[in-house]
Amino acid sequence: MPAIVRAGVAGLILAGGQGMRMNQQDKGLVVLRGEPMVAHVARRLAPQVSRLIISANRHEDLYARYGQVVRDGEIELGAWQGPLLGIAAGLVAAQEEAWLVVAPCDTPFLPADLAARLIGAAESAGAPLAYAMAGGQRHSACMALRTSLLPKLLEYLRGGDRKVGLWQARAGAVEASFDDAPDAFMNVNTPAELAVAERYASQ
Repeated sequence: MPAIVRAGVAGLILAGGQGMRMNQQDKGLVVLRGEPMVAHVARRLAPQVSRLIISANRHEDLYARYGQVVRDGEIELGAWQGPLLGIAAGLVAAQEEAWLVVAPCDTPFLPADLAARLIGAAESAGAPLAYAMAGGQRHSACMALRTSLLPKLLEYLRGGDRKVGLWQARAGAVEASFDDAPDAFMNVNTPAELAVAERYASQ
């Protein structure tokens, strides 16, 4: 059985993007195997955390079925500025927890032990943050971070930077290996990738 992490850990699903490569559709609500992608992500992440938070900038009523909805605009820097704004809003909502485990809404096949392995990698290294690596590819948006990083993240964002990898490096991030499950981080960014995911899910 995979390790389950719940107490002191909140989950955040990033669904605040504009979906430019998906014909500007709200990617979390794009249907995969008869369900919106956010439902697939929520079903995999929810058992690993104490509660779910959803970062969304539209269709909040639909996302509210899966968790507490926060908007980028709740941070003074505004909306539609990339995933770090959504993460900052999630950190504000999760301040009573020790960790926040983050996953994008377009990764519907996440590992059942994502939280345990990310947090384990961070704790083993004495780091405040860990991100997923699989098959030589970095998945920066799949991460676990201590909620105490909020002030440093806000400072970084106020400085004008938005790059996830740069902020992770500055925060002292380490990688967590998922080489045994590279397909678990399959991204669905385009209609062509959605077709691939449909075929994968049907196997």
